[in-house]
Amino acid sequence: MRLRGRKGIRESLEEQTDLVVLDPRSLKGRWSEVFGNDNPIHVEFGMGKGQFISQMSFKYPGINFIGVDMYDELIRRAAEKARLVWEPAGHETPPNLKVALANIDYAEEVFAPGELERIYLNFSDPWPKSKHARRRLTHPRFLDKYRGLLSPLGEIHLKTDSRSLFEFSLNAFADFGLQMKNISLDLHTDGIINEEHVMTEYETKFYNRGVNIHRCEAIVGAEALANYQATRLDKYRL
Repeated sequence: MRLRGRKGIRESLEEQTDLVVLDPRSLKGRWSEVFGNDNPIHVEFGMGKGQFISQMSFKYPGINFIGVDMYDELIRRAAEKARLVWEPAGHETPPNLKVALANIDYAEEVFAPGELERIYLNFSDPWPKSKHARRRLTHPRFLDKYRGLLSPLGEIHLKTDSRSLFEFSLNAFADFGLQMKNISLDLHTDGIINEEHVMTEYETKFYNRGVNIHRCEAIVGAEALANYQATRLDKYRL
């Protein structure tokens, strides 16, 4: 992926220390200090232009959000989007959002064990060729990283338009021993959308074209799994 960025983009990002993090490795284990509270931390790996993470931060002020991407231009666009989303509320700087420049391959150098409560993987590159399977963000090598980073309440939420990536991901989650829930092959028809749902740029585009959106949630943390199992038992008792 090649992005044509504006001239002076790095200088612009360096001036936005209130929102942009260019050296996230230095904050490993200290993200709660950055936000100034102990609220749960939700991260989107591969945030793109930032529509999802910006709107989520506005909708859920009691959660801290971090959008991660590896391209300067996407960091710039996401920062711009975030400020626009929060501007009507009188905030020049979103109080519960940071956008970080990082390669997901080194996520364990950016976040400490158990530091995250939720990971969002929205419309990640499907890497359709078999020889590139290790690059898929739901490959077991990434799932192993996520498991180390997630808290006892940890979950992974996946959305994609790629049927092949979705099938690969479901198998990877199962092979990794993760409980799945809210599985949908056609999110906007199945009626699983609830008040938490926020659409990404890609999702809006694909939805308008009539493309099926696939979604599922994978439970990683032991406490999250216990809560889910208790809820299911209560449901069956009714």
